[in-house]
Amino acid sequence: MTGEPPARGACVVDARTGRVGEVMDHEGRYVQLRPLLGGREWDCPPEDVRPASPQERLSAKLTELNHRSRTGT
Repeated sequence: MTGEPPARGACVVDARTGRVGEVMDHEGRYVQLRPLLGGREWDCPPEDVRPASPQERLSAKLTELNHRSRTGT
C-alpha cells in the first residue's frame, strides 16, 4: 500500500502471509493488525498491507469460525 497508512478499523491483507486482519493501530513504522474475529495482534510493515476484497473478508471470517468450532475456542 502506498501513501497514507490504512485507517484504524480498515480490513486489510498482510501480503507477506496472506492473513486478513483489522487495523488496530500504528506503532512506529508498523501497522498493528488483529484477526477479524479477535485474537492476537501482529505487526506488519505498511508497504506489505493492501485492502482486503469482500471475498477475502468472508473467507477469513469463515476460516476463523470453523477453527473455533473445531477447537472450542
